[in-house]
Amino acid sequence: MTNLIHTPAAPRTLPPTAAHTVRIDGVTRSFDTPTGPRHVLRDVDLTLTAGEIVAVVGPSGCGKSTLLRQVSGLDTPSSGRILLDGAPVTSHDPRTAVGFQEPRLLPWRTLAQNVALGLPHGTPRSAGRERVADLLRLVGLDTSADLRPRQVSGGMAQRASLARALARTPGVLLLDEPFGALDALTRLRMQDLLLDVHAAEPTTVLLVTHDVEEALYLADRVLLLRSLTGGAEASASLARVVEVPGRRPRDRADRRLAALRAELLEGLGVTPHRR
Repeated sequence: MTNLIHTPAAPRTLPPTAAHTVRIDGVTRSFDTPTGPRHVLRDVDLTLTAGEIVAVVGPSGCGKSTLLRQVSGLDTPSSGRILLDGAPVTSHDPRTAVGFQEPRLLPWRTLAQNVALGLPHGTPRSAGRERVADLLRLVGLDTSADLRPRQVSGGMAQRASLARALARTPGVLLLDEPFGALDALTRLRMQDLLLDVHAAEPTTVLLVTHDVEEALYLADRVLLLRSLTGGAEASASLARVVEVPGRRPRDRADRRLAALRAELLEGLGVTPHRR
């Protein structure tokens, strides 16, 4: 079952999000292996301004998801530091929220109950109900609040997952291939929905994606991670930063985006097929 109807964002009824500035300062992440340390990230330096959408692209295994985990506090850098508004990231930092490729909804709970799982601990019951209702309205699921995950489409489940990530009003929203499992048309609708949600709750967004066109459509900047070496010693560093022109929502057919797409694909080692 696929839901292809895009529901515009509801009028602004939600509390303002305190978007954070993110500073990634010389971050390296290594893992011990039988043959010695394996560096996944090496000396990554980057600043995300408050309210910015930044996309990360790169080949599989180059450290995109590892970088996301560092910013979320789900993992710790081997060296370097990550600061949110000047304060170090903590383990499972409550200032951040993560959205994954799979919705990861609890099948025995309704959509509303799944969204409520994202509320900060100790949220008063009445305030929690109001927050969940506002978020479901924002993502176009207010009439589906009492349905369970098996009763909705993949796109609707992913919208519920996004609402759950926003429930704590995070200063930084971290999205790891959030639309990768959706069909092509639903993916386009979800991209537009993310822009609607960001307009209503302008948190700082770090988006990992394999889709270069998605990155250029959504982001203010696109970061290209590239492996420095091969084999067991492979590691990745920031190879290129692309500033995306034009205000959102952008025209997907914009020639400037096509030129940047070619530039990024070349950086990923993809060359156009020639007859």
